[in-house]
Amino acid sequence: MFQVLRNGELEELRLEETTDLRPGKIERFLVFPSAESFRFDIDGKRLEWGHKVISGRVLKNLAGVDPAKFAVWQVIPGKDDILVGDTDLICLADAGLEHFFTGVPQTTEGGAA
Repeated sequence: MFQVLRNGELEELRLEETTDLRPGKIERFLVFPSAESFRFDIDGKRLEWGHKVISGRVLKNLAGVDPAKFAVWQVIPGKDDILVGDTDLICLADAGLEHFFTGVPQTTEGGAA
């Protein structure tokens, strides 16, 4: 189980942990059917996810960027980075830590003719 913190980050709750629900603010949690968690890095922040795959749209949300204005890329060492579409699923279960970054995609709008 992960608690969605007020800053948008996820914090894994261990079986023996508790969390205070008394402040009266809306608390959100994500529950995954597996006991495993998978770590990755996006925009220099290390995060955890409770499933072996993650979508591009979820990566944008976890990075805290506007999904309509930003794109996300997967860093592939020694190769070109891969643009990850909103519905693309990336496997986090492979060996090593997956790295991602967000940015505004290049546009040709308003360019000189």
